[in-house]
Amino acid sequence: MKTTHLFRSLLRPALLTSALALALPAAVQAAVPKDMLVIGKAADPQTLDPAVTIDNNDWTVTYPAYQRLVRYKTVDGKGSTEVEGDLAASWQASADQKTWTFKLKDNAKFDDGSAVTADAVKASFERLLKIKQGPAEAYPADLKIDVVDPHTVTFTLSQPFAPFLYTLANDGASIINPAVLKAHPDDDARAYLAEHTAGSGPFMLKSWQKGQQLVLVPNPYYAGAKPAFKRVSVKIIGESASRRLQLSRGDIDIADSLPVDQLTALKQEGKVEVAEYPSLRVTYLYLNNGKGPMSQVDLRRAISWATDYQGMVKGILSGYGKQMRGPIPEGMWGYDASAMQYSMDEAKAKAALDKVPQKPTSLTFLYSDNDPNWEPIALSTQASLSKIGVNVKLEKLANATMRERVGKGDYDIAIGNWSPDFADPYMFMNYWFESDKKGLPGNRSFYENAEVDKLMKSALATTDQKARTKDYQQAEKIVIDEAAYVYLFQKNYQLAMNKQVKGYVFNPMLEQVFNIASMSK
Repeated sequence: MKTTHLFRSLLRPALLTSALALALPAAVQAAVPKDMLVIGKAADPQTLDPAVTIDNNDWTVTYPAYQRLVRYKTVDGKGSTEVEGDLAASWQASADQKTWTFKLKDNAKFDDGSAVTADAVKASFERLLKIKQGPAEAYPADLKIDVVDPHTVTFTLSQPFAPFLYTLANDGASIINPAVLKAHPDDDARAYLAEHTAGSGPFMLKSWQKGQQLVLVPNPYYAGAKPAFKRVSVKIIGESASRRLQLSRGDIDIADSLPVDQLTALKQEGKVEVAEYPSLRVTYLYLNNGKGPMSQVDLRRAISWATDYQGMVKGILSGYGKQMRGPIPEGMWGYDASAMQYSMDEAKAKAALDKVPQKPTSLTFLYSDNDPNWEPIALSTQASLSKIGVNVKLEKLANATMRERVGKGDYDIAIGNWSPDFADPYMFMNYWFESDKKGLPGNRSFYENAEVDKLMKSALATTDQKARTKDYQQAEKIVIDEAAYVYLFQKNYQLAMNKQVKGYVFNPMLEQVFNIASMSK
């Protein structure tokens, strides 16, 4: 449908363009102007409201349109999981870690020219907590925000929450112009902010033709360096083959979300840059620790030793990824390069299975078509386990049904992907292993260990990163040994881009987000 509408609306200009093209050299014909950037994406954003969206596809527009108190640092041209001030000039936490005070820079302005103040910070966070959508889950419901003076704001937590600073770099922490909230009080400006931007970021949304394109232009009042691009167009091109073709021709500068086969074709063609970056997005198997046969630790170990990790990385991912080494992925602070890593070892798998007192006649494996890799992973697991005498019954379900079954613990083995919302091992360790997060909140293996619970709480009680790393790595040793999950792989992020585009910085927290303010051609 989208392609048809686009074709109709562009038909007459396209005929004219074709006629002109005959008289122009090929290089001139397709190139996007130097002061413009065109990004090809598969789908429209669902909403541009930072208090509602948790979708990276939406963040392509919201990240450059808004500022937050802190942002992810770029170190030696690479994105990191550390943070630095964005709207905040400085900050400090009280000795008990419950009160955080932020001093704002005094030159930040929204795209209507009004100043960014502590009142704007308070209004944005109170709206976020009131709306109670996905982005609010990172914050305690009783978080208090107080204005000390126009450039000082305090956040008060009822108990220490070590990742708090990192949550402030997330899209949900975007600071919204209070004038817009006042102008649309009936629905907390939800309808307006779903389709418009109202931030102090380097860019602002100029127009949105649904199914066709979104146009961003520089915020004339932005306090930072002036962007090189006078216009950034996000074109909606539903078919991946069309995105690839338009990039190859030079009609667009960046093609997002291309499947492996299209990326391989572009690499062979050699006209554009295809870059690959280690990602924090992981794929893993839930093993039901809470009940049934999988509650036996030696059976979980047997499955972990029977899994064909390298076969999955090489075959299913075409080599674009790496096996995980425990729950904290490489690239996230707290990662332990020396952690024990399972490998496919039939002898060890059989030795572990021999210790299982109640051997299962068969195990269920739930998956859906939510991810095209899940079915081949399920088939690989079924084949591997049959070699050690364990029968696996595959159940392909609608994704909503699968989630419901997982939430109730009605399964033996299931599959999932996970990517962090903010740059802290909390997103992996506390969510996956705390006994009070069983089911869909995060602990999908229904794992319980009092010592691990204690280490998880300890890791939240201080902001000392060394102390927290020690707690997390100690807990990691236990959960790896107890085979709470099967840690499959991290899938690399790949991006195809015009070779003329310079300055792109990949941040592992921000897939599909482009630092368009500091990019150029």
